[in-house]
Order: sequence, then C-alpha cells, then structure tokens
Amino acid sequence: MEGPLTPTKRAMPTDARQIRSRKALNSALLALLEERSFDQLTIREITARAGTGYATFFRHYPDKEALLSDVATDEIAHLLAMTTPILYESNSYESTLALCRYVAEHARLWSALLTGGAAAIVRNEFIDQARALVEEARTTPDWLPSDLGVVHGTGSTFDILAWWLGEKNDLKVQDVATILHRLVIAPLIGDKIEKRIPTP
Repeated sequence: MEGPLTPTKRAMPTDARQIRSRKALNSALLALLEERSFDQLTIREITARAGTGYATFFRHYPDKEALLSDVATDEIAHLLAMTTPILYESNSYESTLALCRYVAEHARLWSALLTGGAAAIVRNEFIDQARALVEEARTTPDWLPSDLGVVHGTGSTFDILAWWLGEKNDLKVQDVATILHRLVIAPLIGDKIEKRIPTP
C-alpha cells in the first residue's frame, strides 16, 4: 500500500537546476527550523533563505507541509541508518540513547516533524522506512509477527518522542532513553533491561 509521501517521491526532479532548487529549499527549511518553529515560517521566508523565486517553490511543492514531508523522508532515513545497526548489536540501550541524543540536538526540527501539522504523514513515513529494514533486523519473538513488531516499535517510539518534545517537562535525554528502552525496545527484541541500562 502506498504511503502519504508517495506523490512527493514520484515528483522527484531529474533536471539539474530543479534538483538544486529542491535541495536549496530543503536546506533552507532545515536552517530556519533551527531558529523558529515551523508554524511561524512562511513560504516567502523559505524561498528567500533558499535563494529561489516564490513561484519556484510551487513548481516543487503545493505547500510548506509538503516540503516538510520531503525533509522528513531524508531525516528519518538518516536517523534509522544511524541507530538501527547498533540496535541489533550487543547493547540496544546505546542505540536508544543515540536516537534520543540526535533528536535532542535537532529539537526544533524534530518537534516540527513529530508534533506539527504533518505529524501523521511523518509517523507513517517513519513506519514505512523501518519496515524496509526489517529483513536485516534480528528476528522478533516467535509469538510476534515481524511486521507488527515494526509497526508497534516504530509507532511507539514516535509517540514517546512526540510526547517528550510536545510536553513541558524536565526529562533529560537519558531519562527518555530509559523510558523508551524499558517500554518499547527491550521487550520487543528480548533484551534483559538490567544489563542494558548503565548504573550512574
């Protein structure tokens, strides 16, 4: 079944100038998200930062949410590529901690992705990309269908991170990593939690 981002993927340009424009718009949004929240940004600001014309934007995207979705595809791929290999090695807590650190270091961007207007699209993309990696992953417990494991694990991870970024709380990166690992990761892959969480 095709996900919500499929139309954007189909529209990927092949002309060098169009590719440059699209990359510039993506980079501009990433840079602006480090300064202000997504809801505060306008298309004119994005195109000004990208050095492209206002009309050029609409040759690539119907609105700024579609641009955010495009950015999300790349960011999710980067996040999964960084954390998934570690997850199936000896210490899944380290992978969980690396994921939480990365999200914290790019909090404005991930807040926009996880809690903004395109959150449902981003969630589906997160799950779809994780599904593509499932064949390389360690098998889930015998009683759990592997696809359900991916949907539950990825969806729950998304929801916990969205809660963390969307709520006003004092939880540190290590606190969130511990919660995520205990609630989702360790039960899913059969880790013994007490051996994965380092003592202070």
